Amino acid sequence: MSQNYIRNLFLMDDNSRNQAAAAMLATMACEEEQEEAVRRSKTSRRRGSISGHAVIQRNRVQGNERLYHDYFAEMPIYPPHLFRRRFRMNRPLFFRIQSVVEAYDPYFVQKRDVVGVVGLSSIQKITAALRMLTYGVPTDSVDDYIRIGESTAIESLKRFVKAVVAIFSDEYLRSPNNNDIARLLAIGKSRGFPGMLGTVDCMHWKWKNCPTTLHGMYFGHIHEPTIILEVVASYDLWIWHAFFGLPGSLNDINVLERSTIFNELAEGRAPSVNYSVNGHEYTMGYYLADGIYPSWSTFVKTIPCPQGNKKKHFAAAQESARKDVERAFGVFQARFAIVRGPARFWD
Repeated sequence: MSQNYIRNLFLMDDNSRNQAAAAMLATMACEEEQEEAVRRSKTSRRRGSISGHAVIQRNRVQGNERLYHDYFAEMPIYPPHLFRRRFRMNRPLFFRIQSVVEAYDPYFVQKRDVVGVVGLSSIQKITAALRMLTYGVPTDSVDDYIRIGESTAIESLKRFVKAVVAIFSDEYLRSPNNNDIARLLAIGKSRGFPGMLGTVDCMHWKWKNCPTTLHGMYFGHIHEPTIILEVVASYDLWIWHAFFGLPGSLNDINVLERSTIFNELAEGRAPSVNYSVNGHEYTMGYYLADGIYPSWSTFVKTIPCPQGNKKKHFAAAQESARKDVERAFGVFQARFAIVRGPARFWD
C-alpha cells in the first residue's frame, strides 16, 4: 500500500474514507479468490481429458464394418472353418454368447458418446477379448485391425470373462447330476473302470506380476511364482470341477485339503452312485489319480513297479485312462493360449 494512498485516505471525509476502504477490501478479497483458484487447479485431480494425451482417430466405424464383412455377414469373406479356427467356436455359438453378454452387461452395447460419435460395437469388444484369450497376444496386436485402444481392450477382456463365468458357470462348471453320473459310469465301465467319475490333477500357472513379498509363498518346484488350478475332467474333456488360486508352493495333497471337491459328499448332498464290481455293490464313485494322492476309497491310483501280467495290465489301463485330465490341460492351453503364458491380470 503506497504512502500517497495513506495520505489521501486521511484527507478524505468519513463517507469517502468508508467507500475507499470497502473498495480496497473487495479488491483484496478478489485477489485472494484468484490465488486460491490457481492453487486448487495445481493440487486437485484433473477432470475430463488427460493433459498431454494424444487422441488417435481410429475410425472405429470402419473397423466394425471390416470385421462384420470379414466374418459376420451373410456371405463373409472368410469361410466357416476359418471362423472356427480363429474364434475357437462356430458362428451360432458366438452369436449366442454375444446376445447373453449384451443382456448381462450394458458395457457391450454399442452407444454414442456425449458428442454423438458412435462407439465400439459388441462384436469389436468381444472379438478383441477372444483374440487375446485364444492367441495370448497383447492389446497392440488387436488395435490395428479391430480399432480398439489398449485400455478399452483390457476392460473388454475383464468384463467379458466375468460375464461368461456369471452366465454359464451354473450350466457347465457344476457337479454332475443323475443323468451325467449315469453317462460317466457307463463310459467308465466300457473302459474297464466301473464307478469312475473322472480324473483329478493339478496344473501350475506362472504369475508374471507376483509381488516380491509373496515370492516365497508362490515359489514352487517350477522355480517361478505360480498359481495352482485343480480340476476334475471326464473322457470328453468336460471340466466340471475347477479350484483355482492357491499358491504354487503347495503340492497336490495340500490343495486337496483346501479343495471343495468332496464338499457335497461330506454334506450328504452328492447324487447316488451305484455300481457292481466282482459281485460286490458300491455306492461311492471314485477318481483316477496319480501316486501323490492319499490312499482313500475315492481315489484309484496306479500300481508302482507292477509284478505279473495282471498288475501290469491294470497299471497300464489306469495310466492310460488317467491321461484324460492331462489331455484336458493340453487342449485348454492349445485353445486358449493366454494360459500358456504367465498370468498378468491376477491380483
